[in-house]
Amino acid sequence: MKEQELRTKAPILLEYLRDNGYSQYYIGLFRLGINYVLRLRSNQPGISYEEIYRTKVDADPTHRPLLHWQRLFRIIERFEKTGVLPGYGYVTIGGDKKYATLSDEFRRVIDIYRQEEPKTGKELMTVHREARLATSFFCALQKQGVFAFSEARDNHIQTVLSGYSCGYRKIVRVVIRHCAPFFDEGVCERFISMFPMTRNKRRNIEYLTEEEIKRVKTVLASPDSGLCLRDKAVGLLALFTGLRGCDILGLKLKDIDWENDLILINQEKTDVPLKLPLRPVVGNAIYDYICQERPKCSTEEVFVSKRPLNLPLRAGSARNIAGSIMKVAGIRQNKGSRKGFHIFRHHIATFLLNKEIPQPVISSVMGHSSPSSLNPYLSADFLHLKECALSIEPFPIRKEVFHD
Repeated sequence: MKEQELRTKAPILLEYLRDNGYSQYYIGLFRLGINYVLRLRSNQPGISYEEIYRTKVDADPTHRPLLHWQRLFRIIERFEKTGVLPGYGYVTIGGDKKYATLSDEFRRVIDIYRQEEPKTGKELMTVHREARLATSFFCALQKQGVFAFSEARDNHIQTVLSGYSCGYRKIVRVVIRHCAPFFDEGVCERFISMFPMTRNKRRNIEYLTEEEIKRVKTVLASPDSGLCLRDKAVGLLALFTGLRGCDILGLKLKDIDWENDLILINQEKTDVPLKLPLRPVVGNAIYDYICQERPKCSTEEVFVSKRPLNLPLRAGSARNIAGSIMKVAGIRQNKGSRKGFHIFRHHIATFLLNKEIPQPVISSVMGHSSPSSLNPYLSADFLHLKECALSIEPFPIRKEVFHD
């Protein structure tokens, strides 16, 4: 059945590659890969893509471009399962180095999660990220000599999890719990019960200083900054709207109401509609990009890649653009400094808080589905935090405490 599905879909994939300017060499590689999959399936119905790749490795283990075949099979698998065409984000379906070292039982957990969790409606990229974190956890556990749930003891799990955040532990716990129905009763539950109970600690929200904001605005407005029109438009959109990076990259041409100066989207994270004003400085930047730099193509998204093939920007592009802007502005270049567009979002929230804007209004502007989502930003609302400070005048303090 699967063989017939791929055989039917293959012409669509090959035609897409031809129409979008892929080289004949690259198209030939896809044709070879598809034929290889079909040939193995004709002899071994039900063979997985991971097994197909392993067969390729075993057939010629010294052949250098094997990693290219690995990526090729992933793209073909993703297209067959989801219909997603090349260039719309890179997703590892299986076969990364850590996954390949897992024991049969732990590998089964990852396989089940990758197969079953997308059925709940969770984004494929989120499932992939969570599966990779769980894979990393199981690899560390195997270094402790544990290759099955029944072999684990409290000290093994505590050793592996020490130093990791509560969020990391929560994700691993979720992955294992969701796979519990596929294992003997109580196996996964017993394993999860050995996870140490810890409080979820949240670091203070990082924020942009007034000087940093000034520098960012300067480079985004300067014609000599070296930034392309696309990156300037993306930066201004993030700075003046507070949109999440994923929503900026997913912004479509039809989402902009030019006549009424509005942006109307469905947020990717919450799927909640959001309406925001389109300020002139932002609208002009987007207009300049569309008219002067954006290539003419059928892509619905406003912002497209320069190569290859004018496709929608991938998930990591927002961070790369933000990093470029901050580098040109000469800010946040220290190791560990947050450089993504989310810090622009923090700026919008704290700026509105400082301006005495009611919190329900701020939550609406930020697109929060819950009013409590605004709470973490309060730690950077210094104007109002100072009002909560108590005077220390009644208490004698040695002058050495303070430095000139």
